[in-house]
Amino acid sequence: MKFDTRERYPFLHTGELYDSAIPELFLEQRKCLLAQHEFNNTLPTDLDRRAELLKEMFCEVGEECFVEAPIKMNWGGNHVKLGHHVYINYDFCGVDDTFITIGDCTQIGPRCVIATAMHPENPELRNAAWQYNKPVTIGKRVWIGANVVICPGVTIGDDCIIGAGSVVTRDIPAGKVAVGVPCRVLRDINPKDFELPEAAV
Repeated sequence: MKFDTRERYPFLHTGELYDSAIPELFLEQRKCLLAQHEFNNTLPTDLDRRAELLKEMFCEVGEECFVEAPIKMNWGGNHVKLGHHVYINYDFCGVDDTFITIGDCTQIGPRCVIATAMHPENPELRNAAWQYNKPVTIGKRVWIGANVVICPGVTIGDDCIIGAGSVVTRDIPAGKVAVGVPCRVLRDINPKDFELPEAAV
């Protein structure tokens, strides 16, 4: 079950500190996890039901998106927006306390984590379960390798490649190959990258 939190819980999306242990908020979050639980327990062949559940779970789902099970998301995808033709491989983890936006034709490898939740440096506030959130935006035609972690507030531009195992802590401009911990731009996408291998011709 999904619902628009922007009217009832605007603080999720404004970047302000809030108490994440509010009982009402916790219960609403639990409700959003029901469809995710069903999705993760569908048969591998039940693709029609999975497609239906994606539309129940996610904030927005474009045409011909495919998400492998299992997935784990704080709000069950309630704050995840998928463009058209998005592919997400196994074991995706989305800390979707605010919006995660993924552009058209983007491919996400297995065991990737996209997080939006931040915790204050003040240990007393952390102990009291206070947090704040920063959205993550991924552009179109991006390829994210396996085991990548994308941190809160990051924007990745169109056509980027993020190498496997990278930890993305800052924005990556469009058209870049970026790798490492922390993730840094290695080079531009260049004309040679557009040449097709002989097997594909």
